[in-house]
Amino acid sequence: MHSHLPLLASLLLSPALAFYIPFFSIHSYPSSAPIPLLVNKVYSDTSQLQYAYYDLPFVCPRPTSRPLGTSGLFSGQNIPLNLGEVLRGDRITASDMSLRMGQDNECSVLCSREVNQKDLKRARDLIREGYVVEWIVDNLPGATSFVTVDKTKKYYAAGFKLGSSSVDGGKRVYLNNHFTIVIRYRSAQGKKGAERGEKVVVGFEVYPKSIGVKNVERDDKGIGCPVDLGSKGREKFELPVVEDEEERGENNGTMMTIPYTYSVYFREDNSIEWSKRWDLYFVNQEEGAKIHWMAIVNSLAICGVLTGVVLMILARTVRNDIKGYLDGEKGRKRKVVVVMMKEKVPGLSDQGDEVEGIDEDEEEEGVEDVTGWKLLHADVFRTPRNGHLLAPLVGSGMQLLFMAVGLVLLGALGILSPSFRGGFISFGVGLFVFAGVLSGYFSSRVYKTFGGRDWSRNTVVTATLFPGLLFSIIFVLNLFVWAQASSTALPFGTLIAMVFLWLCVQVPLVYAGAWYGFVKAGSWEYPTKTSSIPRQIPQQAWYIKGLRMALLAGLIPFAVIFIELLFVFQSVWQDKSGYYYVFGFLAVVSTILILTIAEVTVLAIYVQLCSENYNWWWSSFMVGGGSAVWVFAYCTWYYFAKLHITGFLSSILFFSYSFMACCVYGLLTGTVGFLTAFAFVRRIYGAIKAD
Repeated sequence: MHSHLPLLASLLLSPALAFYIPFFSIHSYPSSAPIPLLVNKVYSDTSQLQYAYYDLPFVCPRPTSRPLGTSGLFSGQNIPLNLGEVLRGDRITASDMSLRMGQDNECSVLCSREVNQKDLKRARDLIREGYVVEWIVDNLPGATSFVTVDKTKKYYAAGFKLGSSSVDGGKRVYLNNHFTIVIRYRSAQGKKGAERGEKVVVGFEVYPKSIGVKNVERDDKGIGCPVDLGSKGREKFELPVVEDEEERGENNGTMMTIPYTYSVYFREDNSIEWSKRWDLYFVNQEEGAKIHWMAIVNSLAICGVLTGVVLMILARTVRNDIKGYLDGEKGRKRKVVVVMMKEKVPGLSDQGDEVEGIDEDEEEEGVEDVTGWKLLHADVFRTPRNGHLLAPLVGSGMQLLFMAVGLVLLGALGILSPSFRGGFISFGVGLFVFAGVLSGYFSSRVYKTFGGRDWSRNTVVTATLFPGLLFSIIFVLNLFVWAQASSTALPFGTLIAMVFLWLCVQVPLVYAGAWYGFVKAGSWEYPTKTSSIPRQIPQQAWYIKGLRMALLAGLIPFAVIFIELLFVFQSVWQDKSGYYYVFGFLAVVSTILILTIAEVTVLAIYVQLCSENYNWWWSSFMVGGGSAVWVFAYCTWYYFAKLHITGFLSSILFFSYSFMACCVYGLLTGTVGFLTAFAFVRRIYGAIKAD
């Protein structure tokens, strides 16, 4: 058993390895070949607003178009982006920095940018908020290099700081205006490396520095390179603070010149394999793996207890209930036959004592009072209130379930690695759109099972309810983000493309699935008949009333995933320089979560039916999705306890994104609970064969 643990651990950690197609993804460079350096955006852990690098008014302006060697790119050219990159706020542009394989460059002047006081204030604000810059070389983000405490391992943090501020409340702010670029490379494999001498990039590091104007050797044009980059006592480039003039709106015409320079160094590093060059970006893998194992053990323990309880109910309680009910039905039928024989068959009255004896024995042995869930056989499949709304929700939940399972599997296989920038969101949108077939299919079948007839109307509601809610929230938020000139805002063309995918691709797929589900597949058959007069529901216990059962039951699935949620939140909100990479662990925890939700829903609905409450349709959906409320509460706690988000708009974006994510999670898990409860109820009532 122990011999298989290393293999299992390697499989679960395999997403840390980037997925590459051999001889297709690898880009090798001959000696002195130009290497394009792309600039992307600036972002911060304390703000949800991102900005395109060349949109900042205090950096070097967008360069003019000039060819960058044989790469086919021009400086200042916008790089085509996939949908996921646009949605995550990327705005990638080719710079005019000169990088040639193997050729060091001690210093080059990038530009001298004249800025006014308003632009300087913008720079100070971004530096104080901790914004970092993202550059890209050979699909690797520029990183800041660190060493572990024991100095045994080196790791990367994506991005580099825009500047720094003093510890006395940030009164003194320094802008980084010199960039030392280190490109790590090794020989390419095969003939490219052995015969042609081509190299591949395995590391991209950026070390920014703040160089004061007195430490710059100027030429005739007033620009130049720093005199001594290695001096620790050098003067820094400080951004002056002129608070009084800024408050009165004065002095904005006062200009200041910021010199920008850069250095390039190439270093051969054969210790890094090209296929493992992303591993340096995954911080504290071993320590994180231990916590992930703890999360899995915690989840398995909870799921194991629930499995035992559910098996006990199915194997003992329900079976005994069904057996007793069937024996009681046989006893009643035999009693009726005996009475009819006594009344209608001549001569049988002479054997009355014997017959009566048989009747009494049968009543004692076979006939027992029918109580609990067995009393509801004529009401348990009664159409729920607002069933026309529940059906579209179940359809949307199946659509989201397919999307989530697909993303987790692709991530576990390593296809959706960080090297595929924007791939996670792009695949998510694609899977969601094409899963419209499943949405229409399940929605129409549930709708027809509830006795619905107007399937076209149900199709329209299914295709527009949840996607319309998401699009409306995104559109409203986009208006506020647009006003901030942030790259987080979606371009108008992207919004049009999303509407096209929704109305011209997803809606027809939903319609096709709905037609097949309603016309061809039809409704699910009930094992019992429903009476015309509904049964009166007795007084219910406090924990079954309203949303209380959903909230109480939702605590158990939340306990299964809250440890893994901590890693997800840390990657998405707190440490944006890192990457979430353990999709193997996420796949295991997600599987346990689905099993836990199914078992919790079965237990909750069984308790409700035993209380003679047949309104289980909506209850099953809410119990399945009840943990979404706790996840949102966890988001709220995380915001106040862990994050340091500043600004009203950033806070609005955080809670809006969290709300949408919890809606997705709630619909997904609610659908799992509904379908599990439906199968369970059909199973137990089909076994008693009540008429």
